[in-house]
Order: sequence, then structure tokens, then C-alpha cells
Amino acid sequence: MRRTLLVALLLGSAAPAYAAGVSVAMDEVRTITFPKTVSTVYVGNPAIADINMIDSRHAFILGKGYGNTNMVALDQDGKQVSNTHISVMARQDSSLTLQRGASRVTYSCTAAHCEATPQPGDGKEIFDSANSQIAAHAANAKTAAAN
Repeated sequence: MRRTLLVALLLGSAAPAYAAGVSVAMDEVRTITFPKTVSTVYVGNPAIADINMIDSRHAFILGKGYGNTNMVALDQDGKQVSNTHISVMARQDSSLTLQRGASRVTYSCTAAHCEATPQPGDGKEIFDSANSQIAAHAANAKTAAAN
């Protein structure tokens, strides 16, 4: 009986710490709801995550680079409303990493096929080549949309 109660207490005390953090995959967004209205939001390391306010109580968190940082939200009086830990990691559900010697290539896969999706840590030649092609494709699409 005591052991069951102890386990229940430990699990119950772990939940608030977990709830205070947000995990997001790189290049994806999550929404966050603040407990009350905020007027200012700061991110510890903007290279890891970015925040875009939707309104005074809701924001998007964008995973920009692997790692951990935090976000502090303040109300109009400068009082802290929230201090949230943000963890940015790789997508696990549909990505495939191929390691060839010292070179790595990351793919995004569906049931039918896989496409190279350059990620930090991939081999320089593959990373640069894929990013160059992606940039050229985006520029062509932008030009076509303008005409």
C-alpha cells in the first residue's frame, strides 16, 4: 500500500514539470496558450526556436535548430506570466537517416517514396547541393507567382 501511494505521489509530482515544457520538431510549429494576457515574449536562443504571437494569449513556437532554450512571457506591467522550456529535436515519424562512412543524408519518407531533406549534420556536399536546388525551385515559384 505504501509503495503504491509513493509511486502515485512521485508520478503526480512529475506531471507539472513536464507540462511546463514544449517539445517541437525542427521546421514544425506548435501552439501555446498563456494563462493570461501577455505583452512581451523573449526567447533565450532564437537560433533554436522562434515565437510568433497569434493574439495576446496564444503563440506559435517554431523549431529552428536542434537544442534546448526557454521562452519568457511578460504581462503589460513587466511581470512574468510564463517561463517555458523549449526542446527542439528531429522528426521521428517519417524521417530516415542514411550514414555512409563519415557522410550522412536525411530523407523524408512516405509509403511510396523518400525525398532528400537537408538537415544540420548532413554531409556538406549533399546539404549544399540539396539546399541550392530547393532555393532555385523556390525562386522559380516566386517568379511564376509574380507573373
